[in-house]
Amino acid sequence: MDLIKLSRISMKHLVTLHVMLDTLSVTASAERLCLSPSSVSKTLTQLRESLNDELFYRHGNQLVATPLARRLGPTVHQMINEMNQMLTQEAFDPASYQGRFSLAMRESTFELLAASLTARVLALAPGMRLEIWSRESMGLDSLSKGQLDFILLPHDKSQPPSANSNLVWETLLDDEMVCLMSAQHPLAGKTLTVEDYLHYGHVSIMDSDLNVPFFEMQLAQQHHKRRIAVTVPDFGSAAVMCHHSELLFTCSRQWADVALQAKGLVIKPLPFNYGEVSYSLVWHQPSMNDPAQRWLYEQIVDVAHAAQHEKTPSSE
Repeated sequence: MDLIKLSRISMKHLVTLHVMLDTLSVTASAERLCLSPSSVSKTLTQLRESLNDELFYRHGNQLVATPLARRLGPTVHQMINEMNQMLTQEAFDPASYQGRFSLAMRESTFELLAASLTARVLALAPGMRLEIWSRESMGLDSLSKGQLDFILLPHDKSQPPSANSNLVWETLLDDEMVCLMSAQHPLAGKTLTVEDYLHYGHVSIMDSDLNVPFFEMQLAQQHHKRRIAVTVPDFGSAAVMCHHSELLFTCSRQWADVALQAKGLVIKPLPFNYGEVSYSLVWHQPSMNDPAQRWLYEQIVDVAHAAQHEKTPSSE
């Protein structure tokens, strides 16, 4: 252990690296840390000399993190969380808290949970700032890098990846899958069969993080693959495509029941085994050491349970 070299790296250096990995901007990092850009640049220079690495380099108009900086990200994030736990009082007071949390969710989760969650959090913790990102712009690796605190997403329960053992998945809402189609679709007045389902083209949703869902594998093994005609980034876009075509869209019933984009579309149960589906909350395990993040977790769970309770009577 090189204690002399370690003594040259302070918490100030680690916090600066952590924020820079999040913002990729000296100016934005300075604003978040309430420092001047020259102070952030000076700290980065010191860290570059200690680590013998550029850490960030300019490519066109953007800063890009070096492989070493990206590799250090999760470790630095965990160290900062543990230090924060040491400095944070055991009793968390939401009314006096001043801080920021970042969440990402699919557009379908916005429809179900975002509005009620935001109202609840801001009523109890008016000084807390929530940043809610589109799930398409921030992936699961953003959790371990410290760029996100939570991700909420609908998924087939067979899909959660196991490559990162530090990611925790918790089911918030159990759901079922349905098929949406235009009211003018030739199948709108019929009982949907597997043959009908496979005959027409489908709209699918982009997702580079999750594995192939169970229902896709079941169809391929027992029948044949469905024909994907269009791929879009979110549920709302897929529903709009259905309004103006004979395409089919397979999605969450909870979303289909409440989404404005789905109004006027015909909802039909799927004519095959599609496994278990749910909305889950995902986070980086060490981050739950922060009392403020544990509090926010409890609010998310409470809002989700309330939404599930409200849906149950109407779905029976």
